[in-house]
Amino acid sequence: MRKWGTIDQVQLAPADAAARAAVDLGDMPEWDLTDLFPGPDSPELAAAIDRAEKDAKTFEANYKGNLLKKGNDGAFLAAAVLDYEAASDLLGRIGTFAFLNYAGDQQDPTRAKLFGDIQGKLTDISNAFIFFELELNQIPDEELAVALQNSDLARYKPWLDDLRKEKPYQLDEKLELLFNEKSLTSDAAFNRLFSDTITALRFDVDGEQLSLEPTLNLMLDPNEARRQAGAEALSKTFQDNIQVFTLITNTLAKDKEISDRWRGFTDIADSRHLANRVEGPVVEALVDAVRESYPKLSHRYYKMKAKWLGKDVMPHWDRNAPLPEKPERTVKWPEARDIVLDAYSGFAPQMADIARDFFDKRWIDAPARPGKAPGAFAHPVTPSAHPYVLLNYLGKSRDVMTLAHELGHGVHQVLAAQQGVLLSQTPLTLAETASVFGEMLTFKALLKNTTDARERKALIAGKVEDMLNTVVRQISFYEFERKIHLARREGELTSDKINELWMSVQAESLGPAIEFKPGYEVFWAYIGHFIRAPFYVYAYAFGDCLVNSLYALYDEAHPDFVNKYFDLLSAGGSKHHSELLAPFGLDASKPEFWHKGLSMISGMIDELEEMDRAV
Repeated sequence: MRKWGTIDQVQLAPADAAARAAVDLGDMPEWDLTDLFPGPDSPELAAAIDRAEKDAKTFEANYKGNLLKKGNDGAFLAAAVLDYEAASDLLGRIGTFAFLNYAGDQQDPTRAKLFGDIQGKLTDISNAFIFFELELNQIPDEELAVALQNSDLARYKPWLDDLRKEKPYQLDEKLELLFNEKSLTSDAAFNRLFSDTITALRFDVDGEQLSLEPTLNLMLDPNEARRQAGAEALSKTFQDNIQVFTLITNTLAKDKEISDRWRGFTDIADSRHLANRVEGPVVEALVDAVRESYPKLSHRYYKMKAKWLGKDVMPHWDRNAPLPEKPERTVKWPEARDIVLDAYSGFAPQMADIARDFFDKRWIDAPARPGKAPGAFAHPVTPSAHPYVLLNYLGKSRDVMTLAHELGHGVHQVLAAQQGVLLSQTPLTLAETASVFGEMLTFKALLKNTTDARERKALIAGKVEDMLNTVVRQISFYEFERKIHLARREGELTSDKINELWMSVQAESLGPAIEFKPGYEVFWAYIGHFIRAPFYVYAYAFGDCLVNSLYALYDEAHPDFVNKYFDLLSAGGSKHHSELLAPFGLDASKPEFWHKGLSMISGMIDELEEMDRAV
């Protein structure tokens, strides 16, 4: 059974209340969680927990030990799956409410206690369901084939097929119960330690104590002195706390190794590939294609950017610096809303209509606040409710793109909800499709309306940098994780060793035009993906390359593209990526698929070089 109350899609987005205070960004929404429960102390929440406990006991009494006896009875199995799905929906509401309430202010001890208490209750309740997937997988194939002739059960065949793929890695029921209960004091505990530590950190920038978000935001400051001050403050605070981050990294890598060993996974990333419903060779084809492209993508672009900044090489704090001839303007919230909705509407009015509900019905928490979870994410909640989006909006152009990204997730989640809990959960390989496509729509709409040559250059350069961060950086992160988890199998890693592995992938991916100043070696410490979801990061590159290929088809007026695109999103997790891409004539198992996606980034860099030659 799924772990509820976790972040499903995440994109880090610099933002903070301290930085926002300097400018009026307009009236920004804060989310309304009463659609889930009236409040943390509400009788409705208590009653839901009580009902979940009773339903779990009833479910166990009705079905445990009976699935094998009635393995060919489609009506019986369909009833069991429907009850399981209903229980999952209720647990999802409870867990998500506790998580989102906590994300609103992670420094509030009352919210933290509620989140911890509910995590504990849900873990206890979910123990009653452990048997279900194990016993389903013990039903002989021939009996299940007979049962699947029942139309109500046949609807869940994709879920049952995916469940069958997990059979070789499942343990007996007692061990699964132990793994489930111990998660609270193992990976979940260290995840929470990481989140609480990151939220509490303060960075001294010229005498001002800033949290992580505004300090990261300084990397986008037009003033190089401010960028340098921010980078050095990050380095110092990370270094002061590096033993904590080293402990967390070592513990979680070892915890994963133990789990993988007991379950029988061979490669360190196999469990992620299984969860993503993607084959290892497909991921390796992506990784190889991106690594081969480093010289013509990141190396070439950063060499050009260094020249724009008047340098032969640029320090690491200049990597995301704005172009000198194009000062960053502030985009107020109402304008950001209109930009994204107009871009969505230009593609399909239905897409804009779905996205508009997030604004009008307060499904977004936009302003930055002290203690609020950093970055940005979209949480699907459960099909009986609706998704929620968290942002830390500062008014930067990249914040507009983050809004477009997270609303893409939200639209995807709304469309997939019709599949129900068990079939709506999109694997990570496809979970970034709508989000990255939403960014591309917004970028193309802005570019179309830009006539000034300098603004056009700045827009294209900004998009290239975002794509390099999404593709090149994320694949380098994947390579870093591989090195960490492999090295951890040989023994505990020192901070210096982790730093060394980090620097090895940074130099390879970013190229000789970036000069890594002292202190950059500890910048791995704040990246939450390594902690929350090992090997998640390649999904961003997968999504970006996939969307580039899809958008190229859209530009070429591929027949019935919009309807096929909506079919892809509406399928949720009910189809394999190969089935969903087939109507577009795309095949992710072939190297040319990835090179086609990467060629769009290369083409934009070509255009920037042409602009330079024309000056």
